[in-house]
Amino acid sequence: MARYIILTGIIFVIIGIILQLFPGLMHWLGRLPGDIRYESGSTRIYIPITTMILLSILLTIAVNLLRRLL
Repeated sequence: MARYIILTGIIFVIIGIILQLFPGLMHWLGRLPGDIRYESGSTRIYIPITTMILLSILLTIAVNLLRRLL
């Protein structure tokens, strides 16, 4: 269990460093077709449906790969 927590922490640190070095790398995230955005006056509603589906698929693949490798 501790091994998974340490590995997750290392992955988050690497992702954080990459995003700090290349800030425009993920500008497309949250602006995909299928993400719902509504603005009217002072009201803003944002529902990232497509982004959440994409992240769910990617995380599922990553977790399954880690399980098979470890």
